[in-house]
Amino acid sequence: MVIRKLMGLLFLMIFFSCSEAKVIPDSNVAALLERSKALQLRGEKVTKSLTEKRDSIEALSTPKISWNSSKEEGFVNIQNLSDDFVLDMRYATSDNFLKEKVYSCAKCYVRKEVAKSLIAANKEFMKLGYKIKLFDCYRPYSVQKKMWKIFPNPGYVADPKGGSIHNKGAAVDITLVKLDGSKVDMGTKFDHFGKEAHHAYAALPKEVIQHRKLLRKTMEKNGFQTIRTEWWHYNFQAGRTFKISDFRWECE
Repeated sequence: MVIRKLMGLLFLMIFFSCSEAKVIPDSNVAALLERSKALQLRGEKVTKSLTEKRDSIEALSTPKISWNSSKEEGFVNIQNLSDDFVLDMRYATSDNFLKEKVYSCAKCYVRKEVAKSLIAANKEFMKLGYKIKLFDCYRPYSVQKKMWKIFPNPGYVADPKGGSIHNKGAAVDITLVKLDGSKVDMGTKFDHFGKEAHHAYAALPKEVIQHRKLLRKTMEKNGFQTIRTEWWHYNFQAGRTFKISDFRWECE
């Protein structure tokens, strides 16, 4: 857009310069033409410079995607490391805000470092009579693009141009359940798009606020961070340097 505007301004400058030639003596026509050529060359240089800058910006904003296998990427299946998690992988079903199944099957892959911290946090919860239920873990980049196509709202779905921490295997969507798997009241359902899901929302029963505080305190203690609008979403702090990936796990 900027390049088009500059080209338009340069065209107008050249046009009016040429229009002035009609009232300028013939002896000055050559000088006017030279001036027009100089302006044209300057415009071409500006256009080239802006194009190069635009390409550089696009290159920086386009995520680097790794296509390697899960083993080479350092991904692990959380169920291969611990039986103490409950899996409720919503995007492997149509029971989600997209109303569409986008995973081929229900598995939770994360980076090794993330898995270690999740297991450590879960052990703390279990001492208190709870454990982690997982709604979403690593999300392939191609799935991120599909989700954005279905629901292009940057408030709740990361734009594929920058990618998501989920695409790096360093984010999880979770809740707490009791040791027998029974529900713990967190105030809203998973993927509730409203103020009631915000961490700062206080118009909730005391028990719900306590559950949310316990989840947050324990996860932060084990290296995770929250986001403002979703009580269930946690980013692994050290995971931002991981590469975005698009490996797809195998289904039996």
